[in-house]
Amino acid sequence: MTPERVKRTYLTLLLLQTLAASLIWGVNTLFLLDAGLSITEAFVANAAFTAGMVLFEVPTGVVADTIGRRASFILGATTLLITTAAYLGLWAWEAGIVWWIVVSALIGLGFTFFSGATEAWLVDALDATGFDGPIETVFGRGQTVTGAATLIGTIAGGFLAQISLGVPYVMRSVLLVAVIIAAFVAMHDIGYTPVTGSSVRDEVQKIVKASVKHGLGNPPVRMFMLAAPFSAGVGIWVFYAFQPYLLELFGDPEAFYLSGIAAAVFAVAQMVGGASVGWARKRFKTRTGVIMAQVVFSSVALVGVGAATLFEIPIGFWFATALLTVTALGWALSGPMQQAYVNALIPSQQRATVLSFSSLMGSAGGVVAQPVLGRVADVYSLGLAYAISGCLYVLQLPFIWAARRMDSPADLVQTTVDNEPEADLA
Repeated sequence: MTPERVKRTYLTLLLLQTLAASLIWGVNTLFLLDAGLSITEAFVANAAFTAGMVLFEVPTGVVADTIGRRASFILGATTLLITTAAYLGLWAWEAGIVWWIVVSALIGLGFTFFSGATEAWLVDALDATGFDGPIETVFGRGQTVTGAATLIGTIAGGFLAQISLGVPYVMRSVLLVAVIIAAFVAMHDIGYTPVTGSSVRDEVQKIVKASVKHGLGNPPVRMFMLAAPFSAGVGIWVFYAFQPYLLELFGDPEAFYLSGIAAAVFAVAQMVGGASVGWARKRFKTRTGVIMAQVVFSSVALVGVGAATLFEIPIGFWFATALLTVTALGWALSGPMQQAYVNALIPSQQRATVLSFSSLMGSAGGVVAQPVLGRVADVYSLGLAYAISGCLYVLQLPFIWAARRMDSPADLVQTTVDNEPEADLA
């Protein structure tokens, strides 16, 4: 297999997986509210999703590092297929919050099989096939493909929801079948050999121990893990809260298609951000420089989104949409830089588990942020909750600055770190 084929496989899997997932992204909160949940209960259900990711991140990361990346990916798609069908059942029966908590946590399980495994598969396969280019450009292309899939999926999901809020979930189930087939046919573990001939329990213990060493025990990586609750944890609330918030600012709570279109605008921003990674590499000396700039701009933008309630309808809608688009653009631009930085410091054998540890920290932040900010929205307003989210988001800045001061070679955008003992790619 050549590096180009590896990249094509990675991008194809991202396209199909994101297309399936994004069909509901623009309407999921509206779906929960339509099922009879309050705003607080809707974000409790979303918090259960992230709690599931916290519980299952490391075990599923170990699955990817012991059994194989492809097996983990297929397990993720299969779990999502089953739980999406369960979501439809809960919606049809208008089930109580307890059932939504249980199924949402299991959806989190599905996504944890993906997190770490897909990224680890790409980095290992590129390393094994002789790829010597900047890895952030590949992640940037992934962001662009993800944005394109989100663009299609969210628009389609928004218009399908006008027929019935359950239709996007039906279509998601169909696409997940295609994801499973594509992974089975095209995704093979390259540059990494799954564990065989020894006790899985022993291997799990060794991998977890090594993962702690190369994750929390690695100072630069630890800084990103400590920042994750404020970045990913707040970010997940920001994304799902925009659905009812933008409809409120527009003045029509039944205009479900607008949620899909707004999500599609963010997807375009994600595409532009991913495609701009090469531009950023020429203008910043360090990867952390890009990330810190994004944190500052996004924090200010989120406070501005909260202030959109001060404008008349529908001016506030367009103002908030523009600022959320700027936020999405920054996330898409800085994301590949962070992926490249962290992957450069993790050995192949523990890569999926360490990346899962990092995702776990972000999910832990979401477990707290979603119900708290949801409660603020219920008692006061969504606008105030958005302003608070901007204040929380900026709290990751000291950790990124600390990583910057460590002067790791992995931070230099124009310099590879192949000569570092534990680095596979820059």
